[in-house]
Amino acid sequence: MGREAQRILIAEDHLLHRKALAALLENHDRYVIAGEASDGLEAVKMACDLIPDVVILDLSMSKMNGIEAVIEIKKQCENSRILVLTEHDDEEMIFEALRAGVSGYVLINDTEDDLMNAINAVADGKTYLSPGISSTVIDGYLTGRGMDQDSATHGGLTTREREVLKLIAEGYKNKEIADLLYVSETTIRKHRANIMEKLDLHNASALTAFAITHGILRR
Repeated sequence: MGREAQRILIAEDHLLHRKALAALLENHDRYVIAGEASDGLEAVKMACDLIPDVVILDLSMSKMNGIEAVIEIKKQCENSRILVLTEHDDEEMIFEALRAGVSGYVLINDTEDDLMNAINAVADGKTYLSPGISSTVIDGYLTGRGMDQDSATHGGLTTREREVLKLIAEGYKNKEIADLLYVSETTIRKHRANIMEKLDLHNASALTAFAITHGILRR
């Protein structure tokens, strides 16, 4: 038997965009539409009621903007992964979304293949950054807008911590990293906590952006 379909919540205030995305996903057996939200408040309520595997969310919504909605969803139903689908490609918006805890960021004018790659990656528990914004993230970090210049090299990470960070950025879970490095899962959790504290980055998306920027993870 195949694996159970992943449940998707679409949060988009533009009706045509919402229906087009739903139609696209309905062509893929891997996904089922759990619900559709037309504003930020509705997105938070539906996410908490439905507990979808993935929330695909626009940043420009009425009643509650996308960043606020991301924060509330991650606070109230943290197991739902969030993919931003938006027209906004400016640094500040990207950094805010990453800090809020999104797992992916894709642009509305990206190709259908890019969009499906993003959805698949986020559904698999990995991080995805649109090819159209990767250079923006890198440039922003290198100029100190994403983090302090004191972290311009590797943020004081040890060799082992850089190794763990690379595997985190590649989408591996703690147990998988422990198996790959022949150490206990408790050890990996400690490394992960140390990495986050040293870099002052507190979610996988921001860690991935750091790893890409500083050559720890090549894309």
